[in-house]
Formats: sequence, structure tokens, C-alpha cells
Amino acid sequence: MNHFFVIAGGSIDDKFALGCIKRASGAKIIAADAGMEFLYRNRIVPDVIVGDFDSVDGEAFSWFDGQEGIDWRRLNPQKDDTDTEAAVHAAMELGAERVTILGGTGSRLDHVLGNIELLGIGLKQGVPMELVDANNRIRMADKSLTIRREEQFGHYISLIPYTVQVEHVTLRGMKYPLSDYCLKGFCTIGISNEITGPEAEILFDGGILLVVESRDAEPA
Repeated sequence: MNHFFVIAGGSIDDKFALGCIKRASGAKIIAADAGMEFLYRNRIVPDVIVGDFDSVDGEAFSWFDGQEGIDWRRLNPQKDDTDTEAAVHAAMELGAERVTILGGTGSRLDHVLGNIELLGIGLKQGVPMELVDANNRIRMADKSLTIRREEQFGHYISLIPYTVQVEHVTLRGMKYPLSDYCLKGFCTIGISNEITGPEAEILFDGGILLVVESRDAEPA
């Protein structure tokens, strides 16, 4: 599988992120502007660097500028999309069959929401995409899915309607089941469910769901 990591400039737990990259042996890496900082700290040379380079440290930029084999894609600072969106489009252009965004969460809630929006690019193109940090995995789904308990990310699963409503929602193998339920906005009924069986079935017909798998932060 042609797996791409997009490294954005948000909060990154280095140990967690390095583990993700190591487990996906052979995956390609695209740095989105300040995402270069994480790669510089760990002396990882990406395949592609995308950005207008208005938020990356000069020392990191200079180090990468001296490396060979990097596909540099410089953007106009006055643009309509974020560096992360441009990086996602670059991954699609290069034939990505799976995309994982690291560094897409953090203190800038506007950027977090924007990065969740980007999951729709993968949905439209039929390419699995996920936004991942040390405590969460976020995906966007327009069709039913199954999550095996042994493979789930964390302990909790939350289902949030991305469209106005998601119809005929049925949940099996979960602590709080639903049967033919119309999941609408402005309520929290889909938050913090748990898998109780070997796998959870999330069945629905019509609409788009945000599927958020979460775990509590480990004590410092």
C-alpha cells in the first residue's frame, strides 16, 4: 500500500509519532511547513516539503535545504488553502492509497477543525485518511464500518454526525447500542461509547459520520 504521512505543524508527541512512522515501514513522508520542526528534531528527511515557509525555524529550514532528494513545493503566502491541505493534495497527486496526518491537532482549534475538514478529501477520492495524535484517531465515514476491539485506537468510540443527519444508525457489539436511529446534530448521544464484543458494527445508510477513537492521556 502506498502510505503517506503528512506532518503538520501542530502538537506532536515525538515518541508516539516516531512509533507510527516506524510501524508503517516504507511509507512516504510529506512535511507541511512547520511540520519540518518535528522531522528536524529527529533528523528525518522527508520525500516532499510543502509550504510558504512563514512559520518554520530558520535553522531547521537550512538543514533541510542542504539535503538531497527532497521534492520542494513552495507556495505563495497569499493562498486560499493551508499548507496542510496542500500537502494532502500532494499526497493524492503522488498516488497515495492511505494518508495519516500527524501534527494536525493542538492549541489552535481553528486549525484542528480545518484539518478534520480535510478528511473529506480522502472520502471523495476513496483514499482512507486519518487524523492521529497520541490520544485520538479521527476518521470520516460515508458507509458502514466494523472496528475490531483488538485493533481499536484507545478505549472510547464517539460518533458525531458531520452532515445534518445520519440515518438508520444501528450499533452492535457496543455498550450503548442503537437500532435504526436517526443521528442528528446539537446533541451528544454518540459520545464515549465502548466496544463490548470482539468487534463493533457501525451500520448506517445516508450521511457522513466522524468516527473518533480516544484514550485518556497517560499520567506524566
